[in-house]
Formats: sequence, C-alpha cells, structure tokens
Amino acid sequence: MNLMQDLKRDDILAADRDWWRGAVIYQIYPRSFQDSNHDGVGDLAGIIHRLPHVAELGVDAIWISPFFRSPMLDFGYDVSDYRDVDPMFGSLGDFDALISRAHELGLRVLIDLVLSHTSNQHPWFHESQTSRDNPKADWYVWADAKPDGTPPNNWLSIFGGSAWEWSGDRMQYYLHNFLKEQPDLNLHNAEVQDELLSVARFWLDRGVDGFRLDTINFYFHDKELRDNPALAPERRNATIAPEVNPYNWQEHLYDKNQPENLDFLRRFRALLDEYPAATAVGEVGDAQRGMEIQAEYTSGGDKVHMCYSFEFLSGTAPTPERVAEVLATYEDQIGDGWACWAFSNHDVVRHASRWNLGEEARRLYAALLLSLRGSVCLYQGEELGLTEAYVSYEDLQDPYGIRFWPKFKGRDGCRTPIPWISDNQNGGFSDTKPWLPMAVEHLTRAVGNQLSDEDSTLHFYRRMVRFRQAWAPLVKGSLQDLRAEDGVVSFVRAHDGQRLFCAFNLTNMAQPVTLPEGGWRQDKGAPFTAIDDDSGRQVTLPPYQAFFAAAEAA
Repeated sequence: MNLMQDLKRDDILAADRDWWRGAVIYQIYPRSFQDSNHDGVGDLAGIIHRLPHVAELGVDAIWISPFFRSPMLDFGYDVSDYRDVDPMFGSLGDFDALISRAHELGLRVLIDLVLSHTSNQHPWFHESQTSRDNPKADWYVWADAKPDGTPPNNWLSIFGGSAWEWSGDRMQYYLHNFLKEQPDLNLHNAEVQDELLSVARFWLDRGVDGFRLDTINFYFHDKELRDNPALAPERRNATIAPEVNPYNWQEHLYDKNQPENLDFLRRFRALLDEYPAATAVGEVGDAQRGMEIQAEYTSGGDKVHMCYSFEFLSGTAPTPERVAEVLATYEDQIGDGWACWAFSNHDVVRHASRWNLGEEARRLYAALLLSLRGSVCLYQGEELGLTEAYVSYEDLQDPYGIRFWPKFKGRDGCRTPIPWISDNQNGGFSDTKPWLPMAVEHLTRAVGNQLSDEDSTLHFYRRMVRFRQAWAPLVKGSLQDLRAEDGVVSFVRAHDGQRLFCAFNLTNMAQPVTLPEGGWRQDKGAPFTAIDDDSGRQVTLPPYQAFFAAAEAA
C-alpha cells in the first residue's frame, strides 16, 4: 500500500473505534454482483465499478463473500490458498484498489474468512494425508476406523451423509462438516491456530477493516470423538433443508460448540485489537443454541465483537409474537454482547419469498430490521425487493441443491445476478451468459428503473438507512417496553436521554396502537404514511405501516 492509501485508511478508521456497534453492513456475493471481464462471473473490478451504488445506500461497510483461490466446489468456501485472490475474481492488486476505492467512499471492508476447513486441494491437506508422521499430519482431524471399518462415530455432514471420508493414503478417516472436499482443520493444534491468525494479519495489513467469520462455532471438535445423542423430533428446527437432511436429527454436542473455542476467539480478538478499529462478526450455525452461543462469543469485550444466528433467517413466519419472543430472548441472554441481524443472505431463500411478502410488507420488514438493537446485514438485491429466483435443474450450480433436488432446490435461487438495467437480457450484469441465469422477473426491479422512481423500494431503503443513522437510539441504544399485541410489535429505543417509540403493524388491517406513558411527538421524517395522532396516547396504524415517535422533553 502507498502512503496515500495509508492516510485514507487512517482517516476513515480514526473517527470511531466502536463504529461496528449498530453499523449497517451490505453483503456482496462477488460472483453475482458485476462482471467486468466478460466471462459471466462477477469479480473485484466489477465490485469497484458498482461501489457508488452501495455508498449511496448509506451503509457503513461491505462484507465480501470469499474470493480466495479455490476449486469452487462450494464457490470459495473451499479455500486452497488463503493469501491470494482466485484469478476468476482478479488479483491482489485489484483487491488493493477495491480497498482504496471503498475507503474513498466512506465504506469499511469486511471479508469472509473461512477458518474451520479448507479445500482438499490446499497444500496443507496434500501434505497431511501423505502419512501419519509428516509435519502437517495433525493439521486436520484424522481418526481410525472402528474395528468393522465404519467411521469413528455418528457425526453427520451438513451436506448429507457421514461427516467422515476415508483416505486410502493414511488408512484413516478425516472429518468434513460440509463437502467431503472440505476437510476440517484441527484447531486443537497450536500451529494451526498460529497459521490462521497469520492469515488474518495478512489481510489486516492489506487494509481490511475486519472479517465475517464463517461457521464460527465449528472450529473445534470433541477430542474424544463421542457420538452425538439423538434430538427429539419436536426440537428439530433446522433452517436449511430440514425436509431432506437428517443432520438436525442429532443434538450437536460434540462435533461443534466446544469450550476450547473461547480461548481461540480471545486470541483472535487480541489480534484485531492491534489495529485501529478492526472488527469481526461471526456466523453461529446452530438450530437449538444459536442465541446462547451468540451471547457467549460476544460477551466480555475479549472475543468477537458481534455474531448472528438464524432466528430471522428461518422459514418461521415473523409474527409479532415471534419477533417479540426472539427479541426478549436476545435481551435476556446477550448481556454485554452484541447481535448482528439479517433477514436474507447467500444461504437461505430470500425473505421476500420465504415469508411471502408483498411490496408494502417488504418495506415494513426492512424498517423493522433497521430498528432492531444490534448491527444489521443487508444482502445484495434486498434493497431492490428481489424475490427468490427459480433456477432449473439444468442450470443448478450449488452441490447442495444438486444432491437433494427436487425437494430442496439449493441456494442458487438467492445467488442469481443483480439486475442493473432492464433493457438487457443479462440485466447489465454481464455481456455474456452469466454463471447463473438472470431472473426475468428481476429485470423490472433493476437499479436503473428504481433510481428514476422516488417511490421505489431502493429509495425507501436509502431513506430508512438515513433515518436509522439520524437517530442515535436506533444505532446504539437499548431496547425497552417490548410489546406484541393485535398484530403489532412495538418497543422503545433509548440512548443518552433520547427515546424513540417504534411500532410495526405486521397485518393487512388497520390496528390501534397505544403509546407508552409520557409525551410523544410523531417523527414526520420517517419514511411512512403520516398517521393521525390527535388523540395523544393512541394512534391507528394502517396495514403494513410503521410509526415512530420521539419522547418530548420533560
């Protein structure tokens, strides 16, 4: 990096070491954002070209899904070289240019770091599997077969089948929580921890502002390799593919969520703290204990800054009662920790389709998300109101969907390219056939179309992000007076003497709302229909509308 880039980075980071608390983070799935080199796959140069769109949305940071060298069997989540960019996406020079441009636009940059496993094409694994006594023999999780030749225990892969794969080279099984081509690293080995921390330092030194940590609770396994117990049918509540995958038939006591992880996270946080304002957000993949683990991993100020679990990424309809239940549980458990909320990402059906939301409801749920206590992740295309795309079997890329088609269609439907213009069959994403087809129904929602319409979903998101940032209670405040009744969820956000009442009518009928005690003044700047509040303590909330009111000075 040159001196000018260093200065820009210092300028953007010096303002607020605590910037991540309440930040709005925009997730970019690079394969589907913008193609710049005419191969049908998005790349880093394409991201640079479209960064003004993200900056104009008003968000604080971007999170870029993996772009490291990879065989791409799981589209970058199978890393073969942590310290280089896959040629499909560009070069390290392109990445440096991306950092520089993002910082010029006031955007911080988080990158997706996959530490629980690598590709089986990684040089570490090639060496590890050659023998039981080579220098990297213990860098992955190896175990002997049972006397009858079967796997060491009953652990299952998230992608189906046993989590163990046989290696004829070592005459042992190796652990893979995901694809068999994604062997799990052995973080019980201090050398592995040191090397992974060195990888993180490499990217911090290049200018990244932090990391999204993939599958943060999968880093360690039970050394004794004990069997997981069965999970009672009534407790099976998996987010992804529960109808076809028995993974959620087990209580995952031993293949993840191990106590040794806390000390490693402390080491990771100590590294982050060496930098001006670096941060980390962890993905907690656990259907039963997600919020408990989220609180544990973010408590005390010595582990990761924030985590997200899957309460609002599930198919469970977010009724007022469900929203209140999640928020109440969070408030009860989180302590001094911090959450990062999301409704959509690259692994789940887009929430507009998952929850069957019409246009008004999509905007209302956006307002709800941007009013929650915690940080927020928006997934690319969410600001356009995109629905889940249908991808035919012939066009599928996701190995998860290919395996379980047609009951589970995989994750390709939320990963299709972003439409930038409507007068092009590829939506301005590429001038050649995209790696996944452009959804025809998305073209009418192209960025170009919405920019010219002040009443568009895109402009709504811009207004709502600005509204959030104008109110300190929404960014960093506490959550009080949580209620769910008559189709409305409401709460008060409070910070430094400011109080903001927030109410959301999640129904298609007008609903009365009673304000808390005290004087309240409706915020007319909120991006919603004005509400008659002549009665003082009670207002009528139209269908799928929100209401914001500030406490009057005493």
